[in-house]
Order: sequence, then C-alpha cells, then structure tokens
Amino acid sequence: MRVVLTWRDKAEQCIYDLAFKPDGTQLILAAGNRLLVYDTSDGTLLQPLKGHKDTVYCVAYAKDGKRFASGSADKSVIIWTSKLEGILKYTHSDSIQCVSYNPVTHQLASCSSNDFGLWSPEQKSVSKHKSSSKITCCSWTNDGQYLALGMFNGVISIRNKNGEEKVKIERPGGSLSPIWSICWNPSREEHNDILAVADWGQKLSFYQLSGKQIGKDRSLNFDPCCVSYFTKGEYILLGGSDKQVSLFTKDGVRLGTVGEQNSWVWTCKVKPDTNYVVVGCQDGTISFYQLIFSTVHGLYKDRYAYRDSMTDVIVQHLITDQKVRIKCKELVKKIAIYKHRLAIQLPEKILIYELYSDDSSDMRYRVKEKIVRKFECNLLVVCADHIILCQEKRLQCLSFSGVKEREWQMESLIRYIKVIGGPPGREGLLVGLKNGQILKIFVDNLFAIVLLKQATAVRCLDMSASRNKLAVVDENDTCLVYDIYTKELLFQEPNANSVAWNTQCEDMLCFSGGGYLNIKASTFPVHQQKLQGFVVGYNGSKIFCLHVFSMSAVEVPQSAPMYQYLDRKLFKEAYQIACLGVTDTDWRELAMEALEGLEFETAKKAFTRVQDLRYLELINSIEERKKRGESNNDLFLADVFSYQGKFHEAAKLYKRSGHENLALDMYTDLRMFEYAKDFLGSGDPKETKMLITKQADWARNINEPKAAVEMYISAGEHLKAIEISGDHGWVDTLIDIARKLDKAEREPLLMCAHYFKKLDNPGYAAETYLKIGDLKSLIQLHVETQRWDEAFTLGEKHPEFKDDIYVPYAHWLAENDRFEEAQKAFHKAGRKGEAVRVLEQLTHNSVVESRFNDAACYYWMLSMQCLDIAQDPAQKDVMLSKFHHFQHLAELYHGYHAIQRYTELVPLCYRCSTNNPLLNNLGNVCINCRQPFVFSASSYEVLHLVEFYLEEGITDEEAVSLIDLEAPRHKHENKWQEITSNNSQTLRLDETMDSMGDDPFTAKLSFEGGSEFVPVVVSRSVLRSMSRRDVLIKRWPPPLKWQYFRSLLPDASITMCPSCFQMFHSEDYELLVLQHTCCPYCRRRVDDPSP
Repeated sequence: MRVVLTWRDKAEQCIYDLAFKPDGTQLILAAGNRLLVYDTSDGTLLQPLKGHKDTVYCVAYAKDGKRFASGSADKSVIIWTSKLEGILKYTHSDSIQCVSYNPVTHQLASCSSNDFGLWSPEQKSVSKHKSSSKITCCSWTNDGQYLALGMFNGVISIRNKNGEEKVKIERPGGSLSPIWSICWNPSREEHNDILAVADWGQKLSFYQLSGKQIGKDRSLNFDPCCVSYFTKGEYILLGGSDKQVSLFTKDGVRLGTVGEQNSWVWTCKVKPDTNYVVVGCQDGTISFYQLIFSTVHGLYKDRYAYRDSMTDVIVQHLITDQKVRIKCKELVKKIAIYKHRLAIQLPEKILIYELYSDDSSDMRYRVKEKIVRKFECNLLVVCADHIILCQEKRLQCLSFSGVKEREWQMESLIRYIKVIGGPPGREGLLVGLKNGQILKIFVDNLFAIVLLKQATAVRCLDMSASRNKLAVVDENDTCLVYDIYTKELLFQEPNANSVAWNTQCEDMLCFSGGGYLNIKASTFPVHQQKLQGFVVGYNGSKIFCLHVFSMSAVEVPQSAPMYQYLDRKLFKEAYQIACLGVTDTDWRELAMEALEGLEFETAKKAFTRVQDLRYLELINSIEERKKRGESNNDLFLADVFSYQGKFHEAAKLYKRSGHENLALDMYTDLRMFEYAKDFLGSGDPKETKMLITKQADWARNINEPKAAVEMYISAGEHLKAIEISGDHGWVDTLIDIARKLDKAEREPLLMCAHYFKKLDNPGYAAETYLKIGDLKSLIQLHVETQRWDEAFTLGEKHPEFKDDIYVPYAHWLAENDRFEEAQKAFHKAGRKGEAVRVLEQLTHNSVVESRFNDAACYYWMLSMQCLDIAQDPAQKDVMLSKFHHFQHLAELYHGYHAIQRYTELVPLCYRCSTNNPLLNNLGNVCINCRQPFVFSASSYEVLHLVEFYLEEGITDEEAVSLIDLEAPRHKHENKWQEITSNNSQTLRLDETMDSMGDDPFTAKLSFEGGSEFVPVVVSRSVLRSMSRRDVLIKRWPPPLKWQYFRSLLPDASITMCPSCFQMFHSEDYELLVLQHTCCPYCRRRVDDPSP
C-alpha cells in the first residue's frame, strides 16, 4: 500500500469534525466557530460559513445530499442546505457533542452533554431524551432503525427511532474507558450489523446489534479520537493521540499508516466510493491522501493467487473460474505460486501451502511448512522444495525449514524473476537485471548462466515453450525477441509493458501496452486489439490479463496470425494456430485454402472440425483416386472449384486436363444449359442431343411438362415424352407421337397403347396395337373392354388366341350369373377343369334347391365332360368311372323329377313280355330275363327297345354298313317308315310282321331268380336282316363303344336326342321341344348345329 498526499491546507483552529457531501465534491470542516467548505478535487476553500457563536464540535451530511447539520459549544444545531444556506436552528441545554443523519429517513440525531434530540423535516419540534452521561459520539445502523450512542462513562446505548433504549453495552473499563468514537459497518454483505467501538481504554472492539461482542478487544496503544469505515466496509480508519491515521481491516488487524501528523488526529473520513482519505488535526492541518493498494499476486499457468482485503489470499483457477479463499488474519506482503505449491509472506513469517492431491482441478490447500521469521524482500518465488527471496541485488535460496542453502549476488538490481520449470529441487529461474543482463539460474547450482546482455534495463521476461527464444520488455517499453542460442535479435516491437509466449505454440507471443493487446506470429506483422491491463500469460487462445486488481482470462481468436500463415501458403502452421482457437468461419477458410492448395491432410482436419461431410467426401474421393495412380492436379483442383461454386474456373481446368465431358456434366447438373452450349460450341451432335435431354429433364423437374415433352421429342427421347404426356392425360399429344413413330419402335408404341387404355381411349389403343401387329394385346384390350364380338371375330381368324378370349369371357359370364354359358365358354376354351367345377357347383345348387330336372341336366353335362377328359389315357379309368356314375345320377334325378310329380310306372319287359313288380330287388332289369330296361327320358315309361351286341370281330363301321344294306324282305313283311331329321331319328312300323322266324329278339328265355343275364349278340347275317329304321344307335365318342337298340313295337315311334342319346316317345319329345326349344334332358337347343 502506498500513500500519496494529494493536497494539504491549514486552518487557524483545531479541526474537530468533517463530513463529505455524498457525491464527494465538497468537504465540510468544523474549524473553530466556523464551517469551512472545500473543493475536494484540489483543496480550494470555497466558502467559510458563520452561524455559530462558539466552537463547532460536529458536522454531518444527509445521505440524500440536500442538507447538512452542524453542532456547537453554543448549544445550538444549525441545518444548512446544499447551497450553503442556513435554514433552521434549534438548541439543547448543553453543548452539542455529535450529530448524525439517519441514512434512510434523514432524521437528525443531535447529542449534547446531558440529552439527545431527534428531528426531521416533517416534525415541528425536536423530541429530546435525557442521558445518564455525556454523549461523545453517535451512529445510525444501515437500515436506519437504530441509533448507537457512545458515552463518557464507557456505556453504549442502542436506541430505536423513537429514542427508546433497546440494548445497553458496558465496556469493562467503565468511566475509565470513555467511548470516544463509534461507527456501524456500512457493508451490505454482512449478515449482521457490526458496530466498531474505539474507547480511551486504548481498545478497538466490535459488537453486534444484540450487544454481543465479536472477537476480542484489539489493543491500540494510543487514545483513539475517531473511527470510520471505507464506503463498502472493507477497511477501518483510526486516528488519535499517536498523531497518525492507521488503516485496519474490518476485523481490526492493523495494516499500516496512512499519514503521520504533528498533532493529535481528531477526525478522519474516506471520500465516498474512493480510496481518498482526509485527516483533520489538533493544529488545524487538513491533509488529503490517496491510498494506492498495490497488487500482491502470483501466477502459474492457469492458477492465479492474489491478495484480497489485505489479509486474505484468493486462489483462482482461470479456466474453470473456481476460487478458494485462504484467511491469514495478517497483512499479506508477498505471494508466490508454482505447480502444487503456494507461498504467502506475512509480516513475521512465511507460510508454505500444498494441494491436497495431484488433481489438476483440485483447489484445496493445506499448510505444509511455516518459516517463522521476518524477511525483507522485494520479490518472492516458490519452487517444489525451496523459496527464493530477492532483495535488491541478492538472491537467496531457502529450504522450507528456513535454512539458507544458496545465495547469488548480481551485478545490478534484480528487476524480474520467474520460475521456468524443471525437475523438483533443480528448477530453473529466469532473472532480468536493471543493467540489461538476463541470466538463467538453477536452484541447485551456485553459478548463474548469462543468456544475453542488452543495453537497456529489463522490465519483463518470458521464454518460449521450446526454450529457444527469449522475449524481453525493457525500460523503453520495447519488446525485443532474441534467439537464445545465437543471441541474434529476431525482431522488436514498440509500446510494450509486458510480454508472454504462447505455451502451446512456439512461434506466437503477445504483449500489452498503450491500451492494446498485440499478437505476433513468427515474423509477421503485429495484430492489435484493444485491451486494458497487463498480459501475464498466454495459453492456447486464452490470454491472462491483469487489470487494476482483477485477473481475467480473455478468449482471443487467433484469426489474424492464422491468415498471415495462409497468405504464405503455410497450411500446416496455419492449422497449428487454428487449433489454439479460431471461429468456425476461420476454420472453414483454412479448410478451403488448404483444399485449393491441394494440402489434403490439413483440409481434411479443418473440414472435420466444422463437420462438413460434403467436402470430406470430396477429399476422400481424391485420395482414393491418387492411390489408384491418378496424378492430374488440374483435375483435382477442378473438382475442388466445382464444389466451391467456381464453375467457370472448374470448366477451364476440366478442359485443360482433357475432361470436357466432366465440364458438361457439371453445367447440366447445375441447369446451366446456356453455359453448357457455349462450352460445347458446334461439337458432337450426340453431345448436343444429350444436352437437350438433360435440359428436358430439368424442365420436367421444375414442373414445366409441356416444354419438357417438346425437348424430349426433339432429342428423340420418345419414352420420356410419352410418359409425361400420359401422366398428364394429353391424349392428342400421345396419338401424334404414336402416328409419327415407326412401327418398328415397339417399346414407345406399347407405352402409348398402355396410356390410351389407362386414359379410356380403347380406339386409339387398338389402332396402336394394330400398327405394331400385337394381336394378343389387341385381343386383351377387347376382353378388358368387353368388346366380345370383336374378340370372337379375331378368335375365328386366329384360333391360337381362343384361350385368351373364351376364358375371360367365361369368367365374365360367371360373374354375371350366366353359369351355363360360362361353362360352355370354359369348355370351348379347353379349360375342362373350370368347366367341371362350374357344372359341379351348378349341380350342387340344383340338388339343394330341389330342382331335380336341372340337376339331371347338369349331371349329364358332367358325365359328358368326364367322357371328353377320358380320352387322355392317364385319366381314362377314373373318368369313365365318373362318366357312368354321373350318367346314372342324371337318370336318377331325371326320373325323380317325374316321381316327384306322382307318375305311376308299371315296368314291362319287351324282351320276354314279363310284367315286373314296382319294387325290384334286382334294380332296373327284368326279373325274368335280366334284360336292362330302357326308359323314356321324359315320362320314365319303359320303352320297347332291346339292346343288342355285335359278335366279336364286327366293327361299328361294318355293323352300320350291314344294317344299311336293306336286304329284300317277304311280301307279307311289314314296311318301316323312317323319318330322319337333324334333331331326331324316328322309326315307324306300318304293317305287323306275321312271322319273325328265328329272330333272336323274340326268343323267349325263361330264367329263374339268380340266373345271369344273357345279352342278345347278333351276327353279320342278322345285321343284314335288320333295317336301319328298326335300329337306334348311341354313337358314343371314344373310348366308349357304340350302343345298339332295336325297337320291338314298330307302331310306337321313338326319338333319340343326338346329343345326350336319351330316348323319348316321339310325341312327348316334340311337345317338350315346342315348350322349351331344347332337349328336355341335356337342354341342347334345337337350332344348335353342333353335334
């Protein structure tokens, strides 16, 4: 702490009291019977104020600055305005000893020898209260709630705003220890109101509002006359009979002398919110001092230790901003910090602290050693196992136990000392002298090493991280940088007050001076930015700066030095600088510059930092190509330019490297078609076509389909033109394209037809299919649009497409409940399985619904389907079995239809003329001759027909030819009339035959039950004797054999359906055909020409 006298004046009388105007511009002094008003800036006496008739003992200014009050031995109190005008006067019964304004309500307390009064502008009168003793001093609490009164009898009385006593404090000395001055601590940070008490028992003590004493009494060894706090309550001023003002901590620890005087000090106060102190003395001297609190601190890397409140040490971690306070309770004179050690010099000892752990973030310190000895030193340095004391020219190395181990005597005054690291117990010190010498000293070596000698005195030193360079700031504020080994001066810079090398980068340093921070990289020009204070450290992008009393870590982007390296294409060095701390924009610029310089490693690191995957992919691609042997840097740079948007430069490089196609691809990808055309000039037509195609692609993407279609057509890209036209429903455009296309261009024409179908234009689709001769697609079109007539016409001309027509037709019929037609269509298409399934379903439905006549018809159809399938040898046996089964079921259901109508049937065998019972155990055969009955398919009466078989060796064709011979007959034989039509074969017998001779049909075979059936077998001669009018033939398709029947009653006409081969009485058949226009059994239409 330094004390500087600002101004001094001398009054004629004793200065008993003084008060500052709250804004600090004026000083009011009580001198004799006058008040003196001074200008605090230069000590000019502005005006003396006369109003009292006797000595003025006290003066006080209201906190709002509007008025002040003075009290005198003439028993009066005068209220003055800030304009130095007296406005009010009131009196007490005795001399006024002290006055004090309430800091909140501005109520005035005035105290005399036997009472005290409370007055405020709102009151008309002064409320007075008696006192048991002479009141010597008074002070209000910060909140204005309580008034403390100090009395001559050693008592402190604490009163409320109404004057009622709340607390009474009695000092141990009683009347032998008069209370001469009291003051409440004005600090807002204290949890309790604290009252400082100075008594003439030569003690300083502290009390809480409750009356409880804080700590012990502090002995003063003089009679105190005045006590006052600094504005924020951090220090106390105390003056008295020792003829000086002393500075104390708020806890009462003496720190030093403010100013020595020639007589008693009756009053001392601090100018509001400053470090200026005014002192008033017995002999009338007024002294105005400035207190300069010197910074006591130490720094090692990111740990900064500094003195606070003169008796505390705060260790601050500059990166994490963690802080720890070490209370020493004595004046801290010097601080040194190094790694895990902390040294604090107090007036009578040195304390050595160490960290609890080796953790870099640990902030807990504990005392390791105490050296209880008084040392005089200018500088203090601590190492791992030693402390270094510097006193003018001498350096002493002491162990932590206080033993002096080594001493060095310098040629000149030591101006700067710094620990530069090293093994424990062997650390190196960098020492700068006033004569310009710079030395390196090892704590375990008696001999100092002279690094270099310069002409000017050293103020500040620092060594680079690799110990190769030395930076010096001299007394002329010049920063000089030397090569330690060659002693060469590398460069120098003006206006420097401190310097620091970057601990992470060898070639970077910073220095401060003239309100600027200067950053220098290598030998490049200095980069400046405004900064107040002193640079004390430089780590990465953080610069540690001491400004006044506070240390701060300033984050400084290293942009400027990085760009200096970039300008010289020193990309690796620029990257090292960027790693210390630059903005994202700077990183991107570094990446781009390195990329353009084809320094891919640096570019990759920089792009990784800004997380630009696009450029990282480009770099990776180029590196892969280089591994494959590509070495054309023009091509690599062209790719880089294209990524950066420098398209024309990229095109030139592509062309220069012989890759014009890449330039064209770039322009077209960017839709820069005009540039592409300019670049292409009158080149290859294929390239031009490709360009138009890409332009059309772009027009399509930006939703200009019309333009895209036109461009696609001009480029010959018909498929894309058709796709766009079809998607937009432009039928006219599609048909124009289709008609212009050659029939050989099958794919685009098929696409046109597809869109015509989709857009419900089957006519255009048919036209297109015809153009390319795609009959199958045309038939499919007719089928899909259900234009069956056109499909059938095509099917007749091209039978190979029958399946493609009739199968969908059958499905369509089935979907429209036209199952019978669907079955026929399936059959016609050769889909026998589907035809059978449809018939089976129809049959099942008919039986369930009791439509037995329909069921009979469907079973007959099923049987015929099975017969058709039986032509396949693999399925012959199974299908024939099914044929007979379904034939039998057809007959059953047809017969049941008649039975259901209650038709009574009496079976008669026309072979043996035997009447058969209705219920026959043998089934539908004669009980006598076992001949199977042949029933009418309408009435189910037994027909007069007998089935005969051909002798072995006679084929069906031979038998028919023998029957057709028409052998001559006897004149008396009957005449057969044969009626033949498309629908039936009818035999009519005109005359009855008189004699049948040996006709096997008339042979009466009498068999009893259990006898086997003997079929009628005819020879060739018998066949020749037959007339074809007598014979009905069921001409079954293979693999079935034909069946032969002969009528035994020529006068009864019988008709056989040529389709289902069912027999009917001719009259019944004709009637049913007239009713239904079809066969009553198989339902074959009479106009159907098919067999």
